[in-house]
Amino acid sequence: MKSVDFQILCELMKNSRQSDRQLAKKIGISQPTITRRRTMLEKEVIAEYTIIPVWEKLGYEIFAITLIKIRQHIGSEEKYNNTRMKGLNWLKKQPNVIMAGGCRGMGVDSFMISLHKSYKDYDDFMRKHRLELGEFCEDIQCVLVNLAGKEIVKPLQLKCLAEDEQTQE
Repeated sequence: MKSVDFQILCELMKNSRQSDRQLAKKIGISQPTITRRRTMLEKEVIAEYTIIPVWEKLGYEIFAITLIKIRQHIGSEEKYNNTRMKGLNWLKKQPNVIMAGGCRGMGVDSFMISLHKSYKDYDDFMRKHRLELGEFCEDIQCVLVNLAGKEIVKPLQLKCLAEDEQTQE
């Protein structure tokens, strides 16, 4: 990746609402060059533009990290593929799951990150998960973060990553 593309990405992680003119001024190159490079980045590197809200102001109290160990001996390859599809379809129907996938370490092989408005909401979600997919899970471990609590010392922000990357150059 070209250095200018990396600089554009870092600036957009800090504030994706910046105009090409503002980016050009910050980076020190022409606005048409920024526009061309940004268009290329949007096609090849940038998945989407989004916001990170103040979750508790939207009524979300719990950020859950769920670690799952899938049963190793599900059966035939066909049964494994059917099980996998059932899991993928279930996940796609869960609007509060913001990220999920395979992982390695700590004796688990899958994870999901979800947001919940209350402990009851989280408990209902996990009950549905166990009813739908529990037979395929050997173990489920969860870490719950109180979004409205005083323990959040660094909120989720991509601009922190961008600032760190730029200081390492």
